[in-house]
Amino acid sequence: MLKYILKRLSLLIPTLFGVITLVFFMIALAPGDPARVMLGERATAEQVELIRRELGLDKPLIVQYGLYMKRIIKLDLGKSIKSGQKVSEEIRDHFPATIELAIWAMIFSTIVGIFIGVLSATKKNSWIDFGSMTGALMGVSMPVFWLALVLIMVFSVNLDMFPTGGRMNIRFYFTPITGFYVFDGLLILIKTGDPKILFSALHHMVLPAIALGTIPLAIIARITRSSMLEVLNQDYIKTARSAGIKERIVIYRYALKNALLPIITIIGLQFGLLMAGAILTETVFAWPGLGKWVYHAIEARDYPAVQGGIIVISITFVLINLVVDILYSVVNPKIRLS
Repeated sequence: MLKYILKRLSLLIPTLFGVITLVFFMIALAPGDPARVMLGERATAEQVELIRRELGLDKPLIVQYGLYMKRIIKLDLGKSIKSGQKVSEEIRDHFPATIELAIWAMIFSTIVGIFIGVLSATKKNSWIDFGSMTGALMGVSMPVFWLALVLIMVFSVNLDMFPTGGRMNIRFYFTPITGFYVFDGLLILIKTGDPKILFSALHHMVLPAIALGTIPLAIIARITRSSMLEVLNQDYIKTARSAGIKERIVIYRYALKNALLPIITIIGLQFGLLMAGAILTETVFAWPGLGKWVYHAIEARDYPAVQGGIIVISITFVLINLVVDILYSVVNPKIRLS
């Protein structure tokens, strides 16, 4: 197992090298001048040229690339053109918010998606099956930003049930412990007995998690249904039923367990994709995460910030895939890692 993990980690290097190279040239060749953006339209040509020299933008593109790769090897993501702070520090401040949102969105989509998929498979060709799969198709087709706006309009503006954005009620001031507000709220509850931080964090989490998790939910439901239908037609399931075993045990102990392999695959892939999809969700809900930060960095043509953000997201995606591969052997002992 350790040998397999090390082998997969070694594959991370060429993958990240390709991502870093691609992102660098895509951003560098995009129209616009970051020096002009940083100084504003009223800046003189001399001022712009001075900033370009300070940032190294006056050098040939291949030289800029070499200098950037040299910094990356030293784990230096550079400084943000917009704020002047280290990119690594800004990522550290924003990354927990995105991870927390992605985790809760994945929890929501996994629980509801598997439930709908199993229900649809056990009620094949019924109105429940038809309605579930129609809803799943609508969920996949629904733009995230549109769903987010609808949720805000219905549950925040009309019904006043949830806040329109943010991670915490501004009336509640507290010093984050881990950066994960729900977990921090739980720690504060255990320590002081005060639940307001936990409840406020969960209250603000509901709508963004639903908006971000709807597409993965629909995909998980469809994959679960297909996988369950295939397993339910196997001989050992028919044997278990003929032996008089309760249907609930047949479904959840035998069928679902053996149908989990493709479900785990899609869950892992969707969790990685949530990191990218969080940009739209975080922008609509004013969620101070990495996605919203990268979005503003793109607007400002902040080269180091955009590159640093995409590198972190890429590393996260690859590591998630590694975890999924390892989980294969846990779910299905027949799989052996060589």
